[in-house]
Amino acid sequence: MAASELYTKFARVWIPDPEEVWKSAELLKDFKPGDKVLQLRLEGGQDLEYHLDPKTKELPHLRNPDILVGENDLTALSYLHEPAVLHNLRVRFIDSKLIYTYCGIVLVAINPYEQLPIYGEDIINAYSGQNMGDMDPHIFAVAEEAYKQMARDERNQSIIVSGESGAGKTVSAKYAMRYFATVSGSASEANVEEKVLASNPIMESIGNAKTTRNDNSSRFGKYIEIGFDKRYRIIGANMRTYLLEKSRVVFQAEEERNYHIFYQLCASAKLPEFKMLRLGNADYFHYTKQGGSPVIDGVDDAKEMVHTRQACTLLGINESYQMGIFRILAGILHLGNVGFTSRDSDSCSIPPKHEPLSIFCDLMGVEYEEMSHWLCHRKLATATETYIKPIPKLQATNARDALAKHIYAKLFNWIVDHVNQALHSAVKQHSFIGVLDIYGFETFEINSFEQFCINYANEKLQQQFNMHVFKLEQEEYMKEQIPWTLIDFYDNQPCINLIEAKLGILDLLDEECKMPKGSDDTWAQKLYNTHLNKCALFEKPRLSNKAFIIQHFADKVEYQCEGFLEKNKDTVFEEQIKVLKSSKFKMLPELFQDDEKAISPSSATPGRTPLSRTPIKPTKVRPGQSTKEHKKTVGHQFRNSLHLLMETLNATTPHYVRCIKPNDFKFPFTFDEKRAVQQLRACGVLETIRISAAGFPSRWTYQEFFSRYRVLMKQKDVLSDRKQTCKNVLEKLILDKDKYQFGKTKIFFRAGQVAYLEKIRADKLRAACIRIQKTIRGWLLRKKYLRMRKAAITIQRYVRGYQARCYAKFLRRTNAATIIQKYWRMYVIRKRYQIRRAATIILQSYLRGYMARNRYRKILREHKAIIIQKQVRGWLARLHYKRCLKAIVYLQCCFRRMMAKRELKKLKIEARSVERYKKLHIGMENKIMQLQRKVDEQNKEYKCLLEKLTTLECTYNSETEKLRSDLSRLHLSEEEAKIATSRVLSLQEEIAKLRKDLERTQSEKKTIEERADKYKKETEQLVSNLKEENTLLKKEKETLNHLISEQAKEITETMEKKLIEETKQLELDLNDERLRYQNLLNEFSRLEERYDDLKEEMTLMVHVPKPGHRRTDSTHSSNESEYTFSSEITETEDIPLRVEEPSEKKAPLDMSLFLKLQKRVTELELEKQVMQDELDRKEEQILRSKAKEEERPQIRGAELEYESLKRQELESENKKLKNELNELRKALSEKGAPEVTAPGAPAYRVLMEQLTSVSEELDVRKEEVLILRSQLVSQKEAIQPKNTMTDSTILLEDVQKMKDKGEIAQAYIGLKETNRLLESQLQSQKKSHDNETEALRGEIQSLKEENNRQQQLLAQNLQLPPEARIEASLQHEITRLTNENLDLMEQLEKQDKTVRKLKKQLKVFAKKIGELEVGQMENISPGQIIDEPIRPVNIPRKEKDFQGMLEYKKDDEQKLVKNLILDLKPRGVAVNLIPGLPAYILFMCVRHADYLNDDQKVRSLLTSTINSIKKVLKKRGDDFETVSFWLSNTCRFLHCLKQYSGEEGFMKHNTPRQNEHCLTNFDLAEYRQVLSDLAIQIYQQLVRVLENILQPMIVSGMLEHETIQGVSGVKPTGLRKRTSSIADEGTYTLDSILRQLNAFHSVMCQHGMDPELIKQVVKQMFYIVGAITLNNLLLRKDMCSWSKGMQIRYNVSQLEEWLRDKNLMNSGAKETLEPLIQAAQLLQVKKKTDEDAEAICSMCNALTTAQIVKVLNLYTPVNEFEERVSVSFIRTIQMRLRDRKDSPQLLMDAKHIFPVTFPFNPSSLALETIQIPTSLGLGFIARV
Repeated sequence: MAASELYTKFARVWIPDPEEVWKSAELLKDFKPGDKVLQLRLEGGQDLEYHLDPKTKELPHLRNPDILVGENDLTALSYLHEPAVLHNLRVRFIDSKLIYTYCGIVLVAINPYEQLPIYGEDIINAYSGQNMGDMDPHIFAVAEEAYKQMARDERNQSIIVSGESGAGKTVSAKYAMRYFATVSGSASEANVEEKVLASNPIMESIGNAKTTRNDNSSRFGKYIEIGFDKRYRIIGANMRTYLLEKSRVVFQAEEERNYHIFYQLCASAKLPEFKMLRLGNADYFHYTKQGGSPVIDGVDDAKEMVHTRQACTLLGINESYQMGIFRILAGILHLGNVGFTSRDSDSCSIPPKHEPLSIFCDLMGVEYEEMSHWLCHRKLATATETYIKPIPKLQATNARDALAKHIYAKLFNWIVDHVNQALHSAVKQHSFIGVLDIYGFETFEINSFEQFCINYANEKLQQQFNMHVFKLEQEEYMKEQIPWTLIDFYDNQPCINLIEAKLGILDLLDEECKMPKGSDDTWAQKLYNTHLNKCALFEKPRLSNKAFIIQHFADKVEYQCEGFLEKNKDTVFEEQIKVLKSSKFKMLPELFQDDEKAISPSSATPGRTPLSRTPIKPTKVRPGQSTKEHKKTVGHQFRNSLHLLMETLNATTPHYVRCIKPNDFKFPFTFDEKRAVQQLRACGVLETIRISAAGFPSRWTYQEFFSRYRVLMKQKDVLSDRKQTCKNVLEKLILDKDKYQFGKTKIFFRAGQVAYLEKIRADKLRAACIRIQKTIRGWLLRKKYLRMRKAAITIQRYVRGYQARCYAKFLRRTNAATIIQKYWRMYVIRKRYQIRRAATIILQSYLRGYMARNRYRKILREHKAIIIQKQVRGWLARLHYKRCLKAIVYLQCCFRRMMAKRELKKLKIEARSVERYKKLHIGMENKIMQLQRKVDEQNKEYKCLLEKLTTLECTYNSETEKLRSDLSRLHLSEEEAKIATSRVLSLQEEIAKLRKDLERTQSEKKTIEERADKYKKETEQLVSNLKEENTLLKKEKETLNHLISEQAKEITETMEKKLIEETKQLELDLNDERLRYQNLLNEFSRLEERYDDLKEEMTLMVHVPKPGHRRTDSTHSSNESEYTFSSEITETEDIPLRVEEPSEKKAPLDMSLFLKLQKRVTELELEKQVMQDELDRKEEQILRSKAKEEERPQIRGAELEYESLKRQELESENKKLKNELNELRKALSEKGAPEVTAPGAPAYRVLMEQLTSVSEELDVRKEEVLILRSQLVSQKEAIQPKNTMTDSTILLEDVQKMKDKGEIAQAYIGLKETNRLLESQLQSQKKSHDNETEALRGEIQSLKEENNRQQQLLAQNLQLPPEARIEASLQHEITRLTNENLDLMEQLEKQDKTVRKLKKQLKVFAKKIGELEVGQMENISPGQIIDEPIRPVNIPRKEKDFQGMLEYKKDDEQKLVKNLILDLKPRGVAVNLIPGLPAYILFMCVRHADYLNDDQKVRSLLTSTINSIKKVLKKRGDDFETVSFWLSNTCRFLHCLKQYSGEEGFMKHNTPRQNEHCLTNFDLAEYRQVLSDLAIQIYQQLVRVLENILQPMIVSGMLEHETIQGVSGVKPTGLRKRTSSIADEGTYTLDSILRQLNAFHSVMCQHGMDPELIKQVVKQMFYIVGAITLNNLLLRKDMCSWSKGMQIRYNVSQLEEWLRDKNLMNSGAKETLEPLIQAAQLLQVKKKTDEDAEAICSMCNALTTAQIVKVLNLYTPVNEFEERVSVSFIRTIQMRLRDRKDSPQLLMDAKHIFPVTFPFNPSSLALETIQIPTSLGLGFIARV
């Protein structure tokens, strides 16, 4: 695609601007070839017409897409030009607060003028071992790359740090050296790395000063070579210095200072040791007050003086030398105060006893008169004579200043020499890394000799830089087999020739210095004559004849010739030097010894030449030679030293750091574009960009290109060959084939092509996004509408229901009110009615009669009149009706005839019309319906009339009857009224009386009512008052109760909170204390192992060959040999030494244990005595109870006698065997030869076998008593119910009776019963056989189930990938075979026991039957049975009842330890063992030693065990299985010591049998503590091992690998290629981590590790995974994107799923991943509004403020439609989090180890059941 085609509408470009250097604008319309004006719109909204240059017609620079802005490497930008570089740096510096950026091979460092937390130990550890492109740009990344290339390529390295004053060169060089010192460590114990770092404070104090641009500006250049040995550990260093600015000693500009050391001295003047220096305030001395700024803000010169003195002491400069240095420096200050008085124009003098001069002479140890004389005079020598000439005041002042500068320069060189001597190493240097901290290109208003030398040096460095960049570009093209086109780049060799060639500027300057009357003016004329108009780079100013201009690579610089000759000569009067050499102060002459050396680079005072790597011894020279060499000019010396420096740099691999000063006002994070562009042009960054842009700057691997632009390909375009796929796609996308080239592994693009591809990709993704958004928004709105509709319906339903309920309630209330009104009104009316009725009932009685009679008469008359009227009216009506009817019928007939005729006519006309019929039909239907309706109505009226008529008749009849009854009743009432009239009179009299009584009663009632009302009112008032008081009291009570409850609640909550807080604090304190203790334990073990190594080295004096390069981090820098030395020594050399260690190391511990055991023995003896007394008392009680129950026959006595005889016989046999054994041992010890009786001899083995057999026979004899007792008792119990004589005691009685009575029949009966007993036992055996058959059937069923399970597993495995399938099947098969092996061994042992037991029982019964048959044939008297000894009974051997102890000989202890610990391999023999078997064996051995009460044996075994475990872990400490195996066994051994200690707290879960196995003689609590400490050490070693295994996998698997393919696209990368996120064969994935976690977990479970301990290990593993992942995320800008957040969350979910599968969710491991989870969520959440900020602050509670801000600053969009985080949003977050109190540390401590605990976990395994496999080779121990 042509470049002009990219200038379309909305394309963004850069245009020049005088203020901002470059401004961004947007095209308003497409550019067409031939257009002279571009229509632009600036970012502020202003429209602009941009006129193209008519000559060049160059279009403005295109702006990169926003997705590429902020890249780590400037070469990753699609458009490589100055505005793109400047904008990228500004965005990174201002918006993201990132000060480092790559520009190809250059690291650009911008000074932030602020302390940043990015240089700690954690950051160093994070960058250690990482590839340069994998991490964000950093000075540590450059240092790591140099260190790695030195080790890999076996080539020396250089780091070239350049930049102008104040850009941060010194700090960058300091951090690079700190990185080397921390990462590599030192090869000796002399702490060389500390000395290397200690040189910085010294050199800063004597070589740095405050300037207007920098508070700590280096006023000299230095090149430090850090030496390394073959193992790449620091062994020493060497420093070269260049061009010290001596003029600063005597002159400082405004707002500047002299060197720091002078102000440090003045600030420390009040110290007692500095009294003799007679110093004062800095304002007192001329050399320190000229700048007027003696104090630097934030710097304490007194404290800095302390640091300087400490550094001097560390570097071997003792106190006397330090005081000598300070005397000389104080003398220089006093010399500056020496004043001169003019005698005349040609002479001057110093006042007598001038105080500053006298102090100077006292401090320097010189004569006052001599120094006073030669300060005012000089010696002139001619060919014939020498004479002394006075000098004027000005010349004397200049001579004084020259002397001060010379002394300071000599002192500076002397200090540098001593620093180099302190850093020098006797070990041969294998390689080195040089750090060059040198001044950058400088141009001021007035430029003199110093700026000339500085710019000359920068020209040389720039030439070397250009050649190196050009070479790297060429190598890249060659490697990829791209056609190489020569790139034109700026070669500054002509400028260098102008300066240093023959008749160059320096050559002419030296020549002019040799002239007797040479001057700056004559030298300037020579320059004009030689170079003006002949060299294009040399110019003459228009208005000056004392200046010249040189066109440097960065800019034109005008130099003033004034002072060039004087500074180049560096003249010092020889007589003044001689006075100083004659000083009594011994140190002063040492400074000037260099003047007498024949060839000494250090003789150059202003231009410090490089020091040689080995000190040069002074040689004797001729007098003339010294004078000649002393006359070397400064320029000549500087040129020589610069050539030497360039030779050194060319012999190394350079690494470049360009420091940029962002502004001149030292404002933090303020970017001045003008100043930045000047420095970028001067330091060569833009030249690098130009060289890259000239060819193919953008480079992609085929896989990265495919991953990024897969969206632009169709399915048919994707082939198996990625290279061919990329070629096909590119040919379609970019038609111009010159815009790209295909290499072997990469695709090379011209500038702008990646931006074009990004535009196409963004358009494609934008279209897809719009489509997705359209669909999703429609779906969301539909869902929203449905939810709203459903919600509205629900709300309506509830509202209507509520309204209906309210209406129903209203109706109920209305109805109730109506009913109440009805009943109340009814009541009122009834009351009123009753009163009125009572009053009117008498009147009614009279009136009704009268009214009834009148009504009767009236009714009668009316009835008769109605009859008459009815008859008359009926006749008249009938008559009228008939007349009317007749007339109407006649009229109707006429009218109807007429109408019918008319209708007939119409019908005839419409006869044939169908419609007429229809209408007629409709009309007829209507008429019929009307007629029908009329008929119905008439019928209804007829029925109504009939009903009315009947009702009238009924009414008439009833009314007639009623009137008749009323008439009769009136007659009766008339008679009663007459009688009542007489009564009325009497009643009226009574009424009058009653009325009087009523009136009196009413008056009384009224008074009573008044009183009652009054009383009632008073009562009511009182009640109301009481109620009010009660209410108030209740309210007060309620308020008090409420207050009390609230206070109680608050107090309870407060107490609970305090309790919780105190509990948490105590837990934290406990964890901290535990962590401190475990760290101290770790340090102790480290020192102990170090002590062992040193001891072995001194003992063996063996020169161990050093292994190859091995990287260690800072925590292992000083103890690296711990894990390497022991592996080099063979076992034959190692074992004898290690056997002697326990007694030496553990002597104090053994003595304390011995005393404690003695104390325990005395306590146990007392307890034994008490128990014995109690046992005697119990036996007496038992005897008394037995005496009461002596009702049994004498048979029991005979039985007891028989048993006692048997016991006596066995005891006698036992004694006999013991005697034989003792005699045998005695014979062996006395008569046996040493070689015969020695262990291992044949005779010795035979005798030991006999001894073993005898001991076994003795044990069997002991057990026969028990067998005999049990058999006799069982026979008695079996035959007793039948009252037969089958009991063994009865049989004895029968045998006694047989001699007298001969009752053989009874004996026969007894024999029969015995046979029956045998039959019953055989039946029981048959039953047991049947049970075994059932068990076998059950086993067959279980095998079937196992077969089904195997088939299921096989089906599952077939679904897995091939590698995982093989691994899973092998693992499963190993587990199955192991389990089967163990099960079969257990079954075999059980069956052997059962068979032996049955055989022995059969033999016992057979023998008894034989004895009974013999007893029947013999006549034996009872007396013989009692008196004579019974013949010994041959009782078969019984299976041993073991006591859970193992016996071994003292001599076999080393063999036991060797076979069980030292030679045991977890992967070999130990895999088939019972988990914790070595621990059980060791404890059983300890139990036996405790049983024997042998404290020496216990102590020796435990000490040997602990030391042997340490040796195994030291030898094989990097093997996870070994460490896990011994951690598990150590914990099990510790638990056994607790479980069987006899303490009640540990015996709760024991069985009675286990309680019998407790230790009886010794308390091993102290050894438990030792074992606990050992377990802690093993745990920490286990954590280190798994960390070393997991660390290479974590970053690749958790961050770089795309677990969800296609989510995150690869962004364009620059020259510093990062590790590809595409999974290759050698990269680790998340599955790799999960497989490793499975391996760890399975190994720990297989070794029987405690579940709680496994949880702690898993928690530690997950913490390591989370910490390392988060740390890398915080240091990698390319990983901070939305898609990477999704990848991380998915990976974390897989880890959580793994925890769920292993039932480890409660282990606390998930909580350790919380910071990583929150960081991933932070990458995905919305980051715009204040609500988003509030959500982020509440969500990210596990992240620190620094981490949150760092993630937001690093957030980088991967695609065009993602947005960056605004600066205002980040500030909002910072404001919200300013009150949060958290650690300022940025990274998590990945080396942190949680304190470990070992919860008590008792074992249910019985010790007596443990079998010792023969594979362990422990045949020399015996079970007891």
